[in-house]
Amino acid sequence: MTTAQTPRGINHVVLNVRDIEVSHRFWTEIMGFRCVAELKPRPDRVRPKMRFYSGVSGSGDWSLMGGGVGLNHVAIAWPDRESWLRQLEFLREKGVTFHRRINHGMTHSVYISDPDGHGIEVLYELPREVWEHDIDAAQNYAEVLPTDGPASLVDRVDNPVFN
Repeated sequence: MTTAQTPRGINHVVLNVRDIEVSHRFWTEIMGFRCVAELKPRPDRVRPKMRFYSGVSGSGDWSLMGGGVGLNHVAIAWPDRESWLRQLEFLREKGVTFHRRINHGMTHSVYISDPDGHGIEVLYELPREVWEHDIDAAQNYAEVLPTDGPASLVDRVDNPVFN
């Protein structure tokens, strides 16, 4: 492959903040977003405090677990599974390291970083009918996948449905 695949657009931005409650009030009361989900604690692993907001009407070494205040990562969405898989292959061919590979309940994602260490989530969205009835459960779903070798370029299509 000789060219990058054109993404559909920015899917989301994750911010590390000083005070999650102050930020919550800003994004909901000042900016008008809705809090649609929050990561729940899990006994089997450390999870960051994270809330998810929607503005849609109707329904160095980068680390996903955060660090200081500032931008954690930007999520870029590809229009469909096929173009996303082609982009992953392109990234591999260019020597880009996959930090994490996760099938979320709403997206299938690979986390990489740019040359300055800014986090980037490369994703495609699953069909809305998979997650629209329980966004909170979909956001809390995470299937960790291989980041190296041929298995890092395999994507399953038998996704759980969240009702």
